[in-house]
Amino acid sequence: MPIKIPDSLPATAVLESENIFVMTEYRAMHQDIRPLNVLILNLMPTKVITENQLLRKLSNTPLQIKVEFLQTASYTPQHVDTQHMESFYTTFEQVKDRWFDGLIITGAPLAFVPYEKVHYWKELCTIMDWAKTHVHSTMHICWGALAGLYYHFGIPTVEYPEKLSGVYPNTVLKQSSPLFRGFDDVFLAPHSREVGILKKDVDKVPELELIADSEQGGPTILKTTDSKNFFVLCHLEYDANTLALEYQRDSEKGLHPHIPYNYYPDDDPTKKPIVRWRSAGQLLFSNWLNYYVYQTTPYDIGNK
Repeated sequence: MPIKIPDSLPATAVLESENIFVMTEYRAMHQDIRPLNVLILNLMPTKVITENQLLRKLSNTPLQIKVEFLQTASYTPQHVDTQHMESFYTTFEQVKDRWFDGLIITGAPLAFVPYEKVHYWKELCTIMDWAKTHVHSTMHICWGALAGLYYHFGIPTVEYPEKLSGVYPNTVLKQSSPLFRGFDDVFLAPHSREVGILKKDVDKVPELELIADSEQGGPTILKTTDSKNFFVLCHLEYDANTLALEYQRDSEKGLHPHIPYNYYPDDDPTKKPIVRWRSAGQLLFSNWLNYYVYQTTPYDIGNK
């Protein structure tokens, strides 16, 4: 998929070096087609890494996509280059009167913070409420998914006895779902979280469909019956070394983390991890864009 991003965004050079088709702003302006407008609310402290991960996944179908990045105004990231944020990110106030084909809400390292205590919780709720009328389909990832399930449906978050970290098998529960076209019946995906949700709480919400789960991690992927919202609790956007970096970080903090499950060959952290989720990740994002965004969004999205 040709993705349209600012020419000077750091991800541009990274993606081009990986032979990913990145369309220049000039070329995109001279194509007589309407690109899909996708907004990414990036809540991760590692902004650039997350940008690269998501842009890789949005780059593998024939559709043209214009990607914009959104930041919170009520909380300023502490470990991000200010110039980068000013150059490539916008605020909700600047986009609230526009319409978007897709919205992605990322995760955030806030597992043990009560939602109402999150610095930008009110703003996030405002954005999720706005998306009901201004976004065709929204994908929530990990903490973003947990926050979305709590906000929209009141589903509580439960704490695990120990952190779920590794590459786990996940079972497709609804094989007829277009989201899983091309998927195997069981697919591997990275999980990295200390909290999750319970199936019994999902079953109480008739507007929700549980479409994939994991024996170890519980509900993995859910959607609303109207396909307006998707909730993905695994990390199919992760790079090969993301779990390794998290393991090293937690080890250096003296947290004594378990070696990520099913990740290193022979459970040996000195060996290079084997990526076994890349194709599933490409399919997840491509299928969401194609079947739930492109195929059903109106051409003039501002006049729905």
